[in-house]
Amino acid sequence: EEEAAYEIAKHLADYVLVWSTKFAGFRGDDLAKMPHMARIAASVFDDINGPGYYLDGGQNPSPLMAESLLYKLHSAGIEDDVPMPTHFEEAYTSKNQMVRIWKVVDPSKESKEFCKHYRRYPPALNEVLAKQKDFQQIHSLF
Repeated sequence: EEEAAYEIAKHLADYVLVWSTKFAGFRGDDLAKMPHMARIAASVFDDINGPGYYLDGGQNPSPLMAESLLYKLHSAGIEDDVPMPTHFEEAYTSKNQMVRIWKVVDPSKESKEFCKHYRRYPPALNEVLAKQKDFQQIHSLF
């Protein structure tokens, strides 16, 4: 999953911020929000398995979550079994490991210039964006 995520991220950002409260003994960080993000993404992209991203009762990641870029950026270098990413360099981790900033290795200069001039997603993401469908509300509140 890191490779697929990198192929998108390099056209959108120079850095990635990850909020991680798990190691300070709190809940509510980016991993806790990931199931919601995955469900929203699955409502727009058919190739995403929204229910497949979750933390179990012991706060262990599901297999899909464990393979995700977010999990890797959240836990790499802190959890022994999580390898360091290959396309992102650790730029900053706060003392309590609650804030992590990762530098995107070799971001696309062409995409950055395109976005600067045209204020929209770069053509390099057309294939990904072509797969999207209109947002679908999964659950109604009423």
